[in-house]
Parts: sequence; structure tokens; C-alpha cells
Amino acid sequence: MKIPKPTGQGALGAARKCALRLGEERGWTVYLHCQVHKALGRVLTGVPDGERVSHCALRQRLAGTNLPMRRTSEVLAALNLLIEDRTPAGEEWVERRAGELPEGFRQDVRDWLRWLLVGDARTRPRALGTLHSYFGAVRPIVERWAETRSHLREITREDITHALAGVRGSRYANLAIALRSLFRHAKRNGRVFTNPTRGIRVGRRTPEPVMPMSDAEITHVQKTAGTPAARLAVALAAVHAARGESIRSLRLEDVDFPQGRITIEGNVQPMGALTRATLRCWLAERGTRWPLTLNRHVLVSRQTANGTDPVSAYFLKRQLTLHGVSLDRVRADRVLGEALATGADPLHLTAIFDLSETTAVKYAGLARRFLHEPLPGQKTE
Repeated sequence: MKIPKPTGQGALGAARKCALRLGEERGWTVYLHCQVHKALGRVLTGVPDGERVSHCALRQRLAGTNLPMRRTSEVLAALNLLIEDRTPAGEEWVERRAGELPEGFRQDVRDWLRWLLVGDARTRPRALGTLHSYFGAVRPIVERWAETRSHLREITREDITHALAGVRGSRYANLAIALRSLFRHAKRNGRVFTNPTRGIRVGRRTPEPVMPMSDAEITHVQKTAGTPAARLAVALAAVHAARGESIRSLRLEDVDFPQGRITIEGNVQPMGALTRATLRCWLAERGTRWPLTLNRHVLVSRQTANGTDPVSAYFLKRQLTLHGVSLDRVRADRVLGEALATGADPLHLTAIFDLSETTAVKYAGLARRFLHEPLPGQKTE
């Protein structure tokens, strides 16, 4: 299959030349070049020179064709021929979910969710996952209130107490925080006369102590990390205590095979035999599957091989969760093991893994306790 040569004049010819340049820069396959070429013809044929195309029109013209919409939109955006008229996913979600609530509460909850999404001068925007969590906690309470109440301003302190009764643990904390946020926003904007959640305290949840991984967990990780990408991520977490974000952002220039070093978040560490072997195995597969990719990140996927972005956090979570044993668990075990082996010295942990002072002290404290007390499951003499 050959890449079609750009033909014609005007916007279509310029777009195809731009696609050819972008594809060469980003390592597009011949097949992807051809598909983008076809998509541009479908979208721009009949469009007068200088006229821009809306994203909705792009979606309609490529609907049902399996042609690459994302890459086509990148080409149009590079030529300033694309009108970005999409509604952000967060706003669509807010409108849809708030619209499912009883009428008297709908607008107040919608405005609250929008405020969480975009923030203001004094409040940072919340992640969409936070909105999902808050709304999931508040929705059944609001629907229950709607049976006897008409507006948020009719909710009393007794209603709040009753809503929180019987809820325990993290569910209680999440619900209490969400209700406080909702009524604080309503009070600030004159939707309620008084804040019925004022004075309600949310106890700080005591985190569970980090425990060394058991032999069964270690064996489980070894068996379930079956792909080269999974084995590389496990090696980086188990040997270098790399975070998920660090693994995603690791670049080819951070790996120095001749010197036997690897740089993780600016921290240069020696590259052991396990890291070297898993890196070589993954890079061999990477070169076989995507020989022309210009993406400089070590980990690439089918989606990122044709661009320059790192793999998503979802990719790492979906591919490398290891069926119950997360990379965070592997990383924590590595840091704790180093602390136990070196006399619980926080300065050593900071130097080796580039930890913050607070985190290093936490692991050192856990190690001191384990050095003087038997680990769970150990028999005392």
C-alpha cells in the first residue's frame, strides 16, 4: 500500500499536505496515512476555500465509516480549519445527571456541580471523578427529601442528621463532605437561609499501615504480569519504587544502557539486571509492533504510537492492575523493604527514591516498629 500523493488545490490539497507532514513527524503507518487521506476528502470535498468545518459536522460526515476522526481533526486544527463546538464532557454529564433530579432541587444541584467543575477565584476545579463520587452520595438523599420537601431551603438540621444516621466509614465521610459542599454553595449564593450542615465534623480516616507483601502476593504478581509492558511496570515499581505517573512519563533518553543507569523524575539510579532485562524485552516488542513511531516515551500503546503523548493513566490501570495487587502496593513494599534493610534511615530513603521528607519519615517509622515487633503471621520465640 502506497501513501496517496496530495492532489488538488485549495483547502483539501493543503490539508493532505499537512497530513503527510504530520504523519512523517509522528510516525503514522501507511494505512493510517491512507485513512486520513480518505477522511479529509470526505470532509472537505465541496467546502469552499477558507471556510471552516465544525467538529459536529466532522463527526456527522465520518459517522459509520471507521475513518480516524481524531487524526483528521488534528490536521484540520493545525490549519485552523476546525471550529471547536463540542460541549465539554463534564458539562454534558452535569446537565444530564442534574436533569434527572426532582424539579425543586434540580437547579440548585446543577449550579453546585458546575461550580465544582470549573471552580472560582477562591476554589480550584474538582476532577470529574470527584463530581461522580459526590453526586452518587447526594442523589439518593435528595430524592428522599423530594418526597416531603420542595427546595433545599426547607432542609433542616434534623434532615441532615437523619441522612447521615447509620452510614459508617468512608461512605459517611464522603456523604458528609458532599452535603457540606452543597449547602455551603447554596448559602453563599442565597439559595438557603441557613446552612444545616454547619458544625458537622468529618473525622479524619486513619490510614491502614503499610505491610510487607506476603509470599502469596509476590507469587501472584509474578504470575499475572504476563505481558512485557506489565513486567516492565512491575520491575520499575519493585526495584526503583516508581510511581504510576513516573512510569507513564519515562522517556527513551532516560534509559542509559551503556552506563547502566535510569533516570526517574530526575533521580538517577543504577539499572539492575531485572530492570535491564525487562526493558530490553519491552523495547524489542515495541520496535516490532511500532517500528516507525516517533513517540519518545518508553511505554506506548496503539493509541499513542501515532502521536507524542504518554499512555493514559487508564491504560496503566487497565493493563497493570494485576488482579488485586496494584502497582502502588508493589512500590510501597519496595520502599518499606529498603527501610527495613538499611536501619530505617529516612535520609537514605530520600536519597535513593527521591521521597518527600514526610513520606520518608513515615516509612522509617513503620520500619522501626517492624524491626522491634514481629510482623503479622510471624511466630515469636
